[in-house]
Amino acid sequence: MAGTPRTEGNRREPLLRAAARLFRDRGYRGTTIRDIAGAVGMRSGSPHYHFATKHELLRAVILEGMRAALAELEAIDARGLAPRAALRALVRAHLGVIHDKGRDFAPVMLSEFRELEPATRREIVTLRDRYERIWQRALERLRAAGRVRRADRYARLFVLGALNWTSRWYRPRGALGLDRLAEEFTDFVCGGRR
Repeated sequence: MAGTPRTEGNRREPLLRAAARLFRDRGYRGTTIRDIAGAVGMRSGSPHYHFATKHELLRAVILEGMRAALAELEAIDARGLAPRAALRALVRAHLGVIHDKGRDFAPVMLSEFRELEPATRREIVTLRDRYERIWQRALERLRAAGRVRRADRYARLFVLGALNWTSRWYRPRGALGLDRLAEEFTDFVCGGRR
C-alpha cells in the first residue's frame, strides 16, 4: 500500500535517523537516497524496500519526530507543575528536541517544511497546533501568576521563535549546556527566579 512503511527487518529506524541527519546537514534536495543508503551500509536501492520515495522518508522523519516531541510535552503538561517550573520543563524539552543527539527532525521540519506535499503539511500543522496549545496554556498560567505581562499568540510565537533560532547559534561543546540554557531562557521570560 502506498505511503505505508514496509515492516521487514529492523532497518527502518536507522534509515530514519540517517535521513534526518543528512536532511539537516545537506538539506532535502542536497541528499540522495544513495547518500542515505550509504550512511547505513545499504545498497542504493534498498531504502525503497522501507520507503517508496525520498518524500515518504522526509514525511516519516518529520511526523515521527513531531509525534515524539508532542508526547514529551503532553507528559510535562500532565504533571501539573507550578507555572515557572512548567515553563522551564517545556523549554528544556524543546531545546532537547532541537539539540539532543539523534533528534534532527525539528531542524529538518523548520528548514524543509516547504518540500512537503500539501496533505503532509496539514498533518504536521495539526500536530504543531496541539504542541503550541501546550505552550499557550503554560504562558496563560504564567500570566495568571504575574510572571509574564502577555500570554497572547504573539508572546507564544516570540518564545518558540527564539527557541527555534538556537538551531542557528547554539554549539553543544560551548560553555553553556542545555540545562543552563533552559534556566537562562526561563529567567529571561519570567523576569528572574523570584
